[in-house]
Amino acid sequence: MLINNTDVFGIATLAIVSLLLSGVFAFPIINLLYKLKILRHFDVDFSALIESRKQKIGTPIMGGLIFILPVLIINAILNWNSLTAVPLLIFASAALLGALDDILNIFGRARKIRSIKRTLKLITVHKSILVRLKLLLVFPWNLYSRAVHVFESNPGKGLFGHEKLLIQIILGALLGYWMYSNLPIAGNLWIPFGLTIDLGILIIPFAIIAMIGMINAVNISDGLDGLSAGMLTPAFAGLLAIAVIEGNEPIAILCASIVGALITYLYFNIPPARVQMGDTGSFAAGALLTAIAFALGKPLLLLIIGLPFVVEFMSTFLQSIFRRLLGRRLLLMAPLHHHLEMLGWGEEKVVMRFWLFALASAVFAVWIYFI
Repeated sequence: MLINNTDVFGIATLAIVSLLLSGVFAFPIINLLYKLKILRHFDVDFSALIESRKQKIGTPIMGGLIFILPVLIINAILNWNSLTAVPLLIFASAALLGALDDILNIFGRARKIRSIKRTLKLITVHKSILVRLKLLLVFPWNLYSRAVHVFESNPGKGLFGHEKLLIQIILGALLGYWMYSNLPIAGNLWIPFGLTIDLGILIIPFAIIAMIGMINAVNISDGLDGLSAGMLTPAFAGLLAIAVIEGNEPIAILCASIVGALITYLYFNIPPARVQMGDTGSFAAGALLTAIAFALGKPLLLLIIGLPFVVEFMSTFLQSIFRRLLGRRLLLMAPLHHHLEMLGWGEEKVVMRFWLFALASAVFAVWIYFI
């Protein structure tokens, strides 16, 4: 049932409040990031190999706090209920994961993952039986870490891919379990043309896959000034429209608060950016986008409303496959936005065309919703 005009006005008001509150937070956050020297470094940004990217070095990261804090504050005070508690918890947890990765990338020490061959050798030849037993017990973890590392181009000083992936799996499992056990739609999966499929408990692995995919897709897309935030804004606006149409006021308020906060963040992030969202913001935004789509019972819409992110993710994934298995590159540089830069497109041209792509995807997703 469509939300009435009075409630729509209240939702729009909260979007404006979020926009203004983000503006209040923005300058202190940016100044604090400079003071703490949480800045982009060359050694953790291979995109700086593109000549125009070198000017980004020294830009504060963790700027996602500009939109994360207002969303959490507004919804914790005014919109904390059974429909928003889990999405907000996932949002905050993903932000903490990203913040840890950002901080370690700057202040941490470089680490290495022991090779499988080396581990097997130590298991057989190490003089300490206790060490050999320990290595044997953690060998499955070592296999898992090496398998994930195949697709990890630049672990740097931050968290390794297998460590981030584990937390993302937990967040996805939490979302899936919440869907299965508490929401009225339970394991029902919406499909266009008025169809549904009852996945039952399989909604949990489905949520895990969606969570991992979207968190990393948004993270990969955060490579140019204004790119990721400019694509996230219409995506959340599309979900806001669907929430209003369905009469889901709590989720509509949550969407409105993130849209308002992202607009303010984008003001500081457009070229030349004064701040970048970092893993703090990209992890949080990707996780919330996934959680809201599931909360609305329309997770498949992520493939459409988040299509630009899916394309960016697939360009990186295929690049890894080609490079590791075939020994050659599919693109000049992954993800796709850097490939376009290498072809001679200017940063603003790439960003604005991705914005249009995102806007068209959001409009198309809302249209698909009615089919």
